[in-house]
Amino acid sequence: MIDVSGQINAVRRQIGNRVLEAGEARVLTISQTYDTTVDDVWDACTNPERIPRWFLPISGDLQLHGRYRFEGNAEGTIERCDPPKSFAATWEYGGEVSWIEVRLSADPEGGTRFELEHVAHVDDERWTEFGPGAVGVGWDMGLMGLAIHLSGAEAVDPQEIAAWAASDEGRQFMTLSSRHWGDASIAAGSPEAEAREAEARTTAAYTATPPAES
Repeated sequence: MIDVSGQINAVRRQIGNRVLEAGEARVLTISQTYDTTVDDVWDACTNPERIPRWFLPISGDLQLHGRYRFEGNAEGTIERCDPPKSFAATWEYGGEVSWIEVRLSADPEGGTRFELEHVAHVDDERWTEFGPGAVGVGWDMGLMGLAIHLSGAEAVDPQEIAAWAASDEGRQFMTLSSRHWGDASIAAGSPEAEAREAEARTTAAYTATPPAES
C-alpha cells in the first residue's frame, strides 16, 4: 500500500511546551512536504468532498466560526482561517478540548510543506503513561493518508484501511511511528527510560499486542 519506512522518514516530529491561560500545555508538531502546490494541499484539507478521501467523513459548517464533526472522532469550532496559508480550530474529543493549527507554505526545494500543531493540556500522569505517541501515531496515519491521496490514489476505503492497520505492514508503521515519537520526547527532555516505557505502552495500544516486560 505504501513505503512504510519512506513515509515514516518523510515526517518531522517535535515536542514542546506553551503556557496558556489555563496553565502549561504540551505542543506536538508534525510536518511533511508534499510534491504538489499549496492550493492543492489547501483544497485537500478544507474541501468537504476531498477530506473523507484521505482522513474521515466530515460534516458541519466548514467556515470561520462554524462547527465541524469527524465521524466517530473529534469535533470543534473553526477559530481562524487564512486561505491558503493556515487555519486553526478546537479539537474536542472525549470530553476534553485541545487546539489544532494547520500551516501550509511553499518549500524552498519544491512542493508544499504541511505542518500541524496540536496543543493540549496533558497531566503528568497520562504523559508518563503514553507520551506524545498517544495522539502522534494517529496524526502520522493522517499524514500518510494525505500522502496517498495527493499521489493520485483513489479514495480511502475504511475497510481496507482497517485491514491494513491489522496487517504486519500496518503494525510495523505504527511501531515505527511510536518509536519516532519516543525519540522526539527524549529530544524534548524526557528521561530516556521513561520515554521508552511510554513508547512501549503506546505501541501495544495501537497494535493490540502486550508490551514486552522490562
